[in-house]
Amino acid sequence: MTLALYDSMDRAKRPFVPRDPSRVTMYVCGPTVYNYAHIGNARPVVVFDVLFRLLRHLYGAEHVIYAANVTDVDDKINKKAAEEGVPISTITDRYLGVYNADMAELGALRPTHQPRATQTMGAIIAMIGRLVDNGSAYAAEGHVLFNTQAYPDYGKLSGHPMEDMIAGARVDVAPYKRHPADFVLWKPSKENEPVWDSPWGPGRPGWHIECSAMIEQSLGLPIDIHGGGIDLLFPHHENEMAQGVCAHGHHDGDHKVGYANYWLHNGFLNMGAEKMSKSLGNVALVHDLVAQAPGEALRWALLVGHYRAPLDWTGDLIEQSKKALDRLYGALRRSSEVEAEDTGPSAKFMAALEDDLNTPAAMAELFGLATALETAKGPGRAKAKGELLASAQVMGFLAGDPEAWFQAGVTDELREKVEALIAERVAARAAKDWAAADRIRDALTALNVEVMDGPTGATWRIREQA
Repeated sequence: MTLALYDSMDRAKRPFVPRDPSRVTMYVCGPTVYNYAHIGNARPVVVFDVLFRLLRHLYGAEHVIYAANVTDVDDKINKKAAEEGVPISTITDRYLGVYNADMAELGALRPTHQPRATQTMGAIIAMIGRLVDNGSAYAAEGHVLFNTQAYPDYGKLSGHPMEDMIAGARVDVAPYKRHPADFVLWKPSKENEPVWDSPWGPGRPGWHIECSAMIEQSLGLPIDIHGGGIDLLFPHHENEMAQGVCAHGHHDGDHKVGYANYWLHNGFLNMGAEKMSKSLGNVALVHDLVAQAPGEALRWALLVGHYRAPLDWTGDLIEQSKKALDRLYGALRRSSEVEAEDTGPSAKFMAALEDDLNTPAAMAELFGLATALETAKGPGRAKAKGELLASAQVMGFLAGDPEAWFQAGVTDELREKVEALIAERVAARAAKDWAAADRIRDALTALNVEVMDGPTGATWRIREQA
């Protein structure tokens, strides 16, 4: 099967055909680093990490280039820095470090490039200059604004009527704007805010131009895939595309010539009936969640629904995800004597992922392979194990040791105590001292430890909390 992706521009699934199979490019909008990321922020990271892994599998790791930006100049960053009395770099370096560590806990590979807005200022100013020179932007009262009337296809990506685009604009309607929908590319800095020199006066960039310039600098335009959350479709991606196309002189509005060939958007993550957002105060922080549950279980939870559909985040979802991984790791542990065949992912698994990242169907195939591993005979088990491990790897699962999975969070002191008790129990059973063996099992139960006796000996795990 050929990889097919749902293109938000065409509002349909299209076969994926890269411009150059030896250099497949993908860009995803990354974090604004002023605080801890919530689990809703992590959904696009995990979703597009799966696509990154899939593309690497299909085209070769060395042929896929993935950039995810960092917004490190922003009103919220400025406010946080002012409150703490520190430079903005102190805030952004701190939270970028935490963000990268938290996303690694969720199994996300580091992007090939992680450009930062403050380190792309030359490219930002140069792109704005080209837009001014070709009439797609204009300077007014220390600002530079994009001229939406110079781009006839403005609104094509989001499908928003002009009235909605005016209402959704990030900047207020101002007397120096030629049209209410025109948006800021450059603006004067306020007192005590970061400032850079430019041909239009000292100031700092608008939000949208940063991504366009970072894409151009890190990947080159046009790119194959542009991804992000559905909340970015308008105005951010709409404005990105308009200025990116116009900066390269493609005034005919051909987005596939000038900017991105495929636009992908993941659905909202909801907390109950509401979208999860810091402004609503209903957030679950990744930094807290990875201290409470395995990162792999959180990753599983983020992928149980199709990426384009909304996903409700609940405690039950996390518990069910842990149990799903218990089933897969359990199959691996119970088949530890089976040498995995050196095979690739199963055809059924690949068909699911290549159908617009159908992760629920791909997960169902992982369970099927786990069942085959435990029930097949002879060489069928080795093939099933090889396909299970190879398939799971494409989704970022089952890279850990099965025994370690079931003993996650156990201290060295408890591990030594448990293993000593198990050794005593083995000796008691060998001596047919059943009363002693039962007492030791009770002691293990008091430690919240479950012992599983098998043909290769006893294994153990921490019981689920009630």
